[in-house]
Amino acid sequence: MSQELERVYTINLGKALLSQSQHRAVRAINMIKEFARHHMKVEQIKIEEELAHQIWAKGVRSPPRKIRVRMSKTDEGYVLVSPYTDEVESKVTPEKETKKVPDKVEEPAKEVKKEEPAKEVKKEEPAKEVKKEEPAKEVKKEEPAKEVKKESKE
Repeated sequence: MSQELERVYTINLGKALLSQSQHRAVRAINMIKEFARHHMKVEQIKIEEELAHQIWAKGVRSPPRKIRVRMSKTDEGYVLVSPYTDEVESKVTPEKETKKVPDKVEEPAKEVKKEEPAKEVKKEEPAKEVKKEEPAKEVKKEEPAKEVKKESKE
């Protein structure tokens, strides 16, 4: 056995699409076994059930084009092929995001709320006065005009 007991590979399964549509997922499994035999130099290969489920997830006709796997040699003399899961990055990323997002959101919101009410009060007062005067004039002008038209038609 070699010094490294575990390796991570990305296997290209694109050539599985060259086989008949009813045999593509089976061909992809065989390609993974061939790849493991070639790179790990061991004849006995075992594929984990999770990896087989990933390949068969879309059915026999459309296996994935690429798959990332972890190959590890066991003491019994066979190679175990399992799906690769990156645990280090998934733990670090959520902690950083959750700490930064609330701090940024809270501070600007407080400042904006304090400034906006003072500006709105000043703008609303003149706007109300202008709006009250204009609609009153328009309504008065329209009413006499309608009356005049009605009288001329009769």
